Amino acid sequence: MELKLYGAALSPFVRKTRIFLQEKGIPFEAIHVDPNNPPADFVTLNPLKRIPVLQHGDRVIADSAVICRYLESLFPETPLYPSDPWEQARCGWFEKFADYEIAKDCTFAVFRNRVVMPLLGRPCDEEKVQKALTQVVPPLFAYLDGELQDREYLVGNSMTIADIALASQLVNFRHGGEMVDAERYPHLAAHAARMHARPSFATAIEKESGFVNKVRQKG
Repeated sequence: MELKLYGAALSPFVRKTRIFLQEKGIPFEAIHVDPNNPPADFVTLNPLKRIPVLQHGDRVIADSAVICRYLESLFPETPLYPSDPWEQARCGWFEKFADYEIAKDCTFAVFRNRVVMPLLGRPCDEEKVQKALTQVVPPLFAYLDGELQDREYLVGNSMTIADIALASQLVNFRHGGEMVDAERYPHLAAHAARMHARPSFATAIEKESGFVNKVRQKG
């Protein structure tokens, strides 16, 4: 059955799912959906009208975490989840930390204000951006830096969904004009650099950056 992934390239959750598919070597069709103006019938795929959505034949699955877990069960080759129960739990924790905490302040506070709002013809709330950067983001980055101080990956000795989820949010942070400070957070910065250098991420970043730079220049 053919896989169809609905979403927008700049969404960190869509990117996370797309890179998960690519890293596992699973073919799929990408279908663009504007999250700010989804088609009227998109509600039949997701009652919340949120992206991403995966369609697998007559099966429809929403939410990036749910989609990736489904794909891992369906295509266990090139595993991106640990087999050990403790490591599975740690992996789930870091994925949720990226999807909820890092997303809130790196993607929604920084990226949304500096990229999405100008795209929608609305003003950037730079005060909100600076509050996130100076008050909220530092302890989050300090925690992750500590977790990565003696390892290359967040869980175990190989890349997992946790690393993909975090790296995808940090792409949006980068698109918003910010980078992880390598002096303050050397281990997190090194992790982001390694992940973003992978062909799956590097290709996405290159394709997205041209459009993002034009938007930011207009803003």
